[in-house]
Amino acid sequence: MIFTEAFAQSATSQSSPLGGGLDILLLFLPMMVVFYFLIFRPQRQQVKKREEILKNIRRGDQVVLGGGLVAKVTKVTEGQDEIEAEIAEGVKVRVVRAMIAEVRVKGEPVAANKP
Repeated sequence: MIFTEAFAQSATSQSSPLGGGLDILLLFLPMMVVFYFLIFRPQRQQVKKREEILKNIRRGDQVVLGGGLVAKVTKVTEGQDEIEAEIAEGVKVRVVRAMIAEVRVKGEPVAANKP
C-alpha cells in the first residue's frame, strides 16, 4: 500500500500533557510582544509628539492646515482648541488645532514688555 504508518497512529498519543490552550498561548505571546515594540509603542510616541507640537503653537508660526492651506498664526488662546490664522493678507480664519497637519516654521517668542 502507499499509506505510511504515520496515518495509522492515534492523535491522543501525540498531544501535549498541558493541553492545546497553553500551546497556542505560547505561540501568540512572543508575537504580541513583537507587535507592541514594532507597531503600538512607536505609534503612541508619535501621537504624544504631535500633541506636544500642537500644544506649543505660538503667534507667528507658519502652519499647513488639513486642506493644504498654508497659514500664519495670528492669535493663540490658551485652553481653547481653536487658533486664529491668516491665510491671505487681511483674511483671518479660526482653525481647530486638530486640523493642523504640520507646523513648518517656528515664530519668534513674543517680547514681554519693552522699556
